[in-house]
Amino acid sequence: MDKLLFYLLTLLITVQYTMGAITKTTPLDFIKTSCKTTLYPALCVNSLSSYAGSINGRDQQLAKSAVLVSLNNAKSLTTFLSKLAATSKTKPRESQALKDCINSMASCVASLTQSVQELGTIARFKGQNLVWHMNNVETWVSSALTNQNICAGGFSDRSMSGKVKDAVHKKMTSAAQVTSNALALVNGFAMRHKKVAHMP
Repeated sequence: MDKLLFYLLTLLITVQYTMGAITKTTPLDFIKTSCKTTLYPALCVNSLSSYAGSINGRDQQLAKSAVLVSLNNAKSLTTFLSKLAATSKTKPRESQALKDCINSMASCVASLTQSVQELGTIARFKGQNLVWHMNNVETWVSSALTNQNICAGGFSDRSMSGKVKDAVHKKMTSAAQVTSNALALVNGFAMRHKKVAHMP
């Protein structure tokens, strides 16, 4: 009977240890938890999952990766818009909307590029200096999102119809969602580190 009890206890401990190992937090779990604070969590996880190893539970790297994904999207979208403007036979209204959109995206790319660079060096700053640099990043990513929404808005007019409008509006909406997620993660990172900066 004692042997049976010993065996059962050993089995229970083994199962608990195994379950503990299985439920151990992984880099991807960190991304999933962080993405719950965004407006588009599924998109957030999907776009950042390939960065899980490099992020590795670090909120600074999470914010930087999110902005980098947004930047790459913005660059790809700018190329798409430029080719569309050069090769498509568009109506005057669509043509003007494309030009305005390309200008907005140029500003968007510049803002996101600055943000990635700033987040790459932010660890060296402390106190009020850190707060100032984080404010810069928040402002730039917010500006990028504004420019993307302006671009998408230019193609949302019901009087405008056709493949050009549908293609641009769909891509711009998707890009804006990615940037919205990046802004949420940047704001979360900034909020945590500003609290530390303000501690006596």
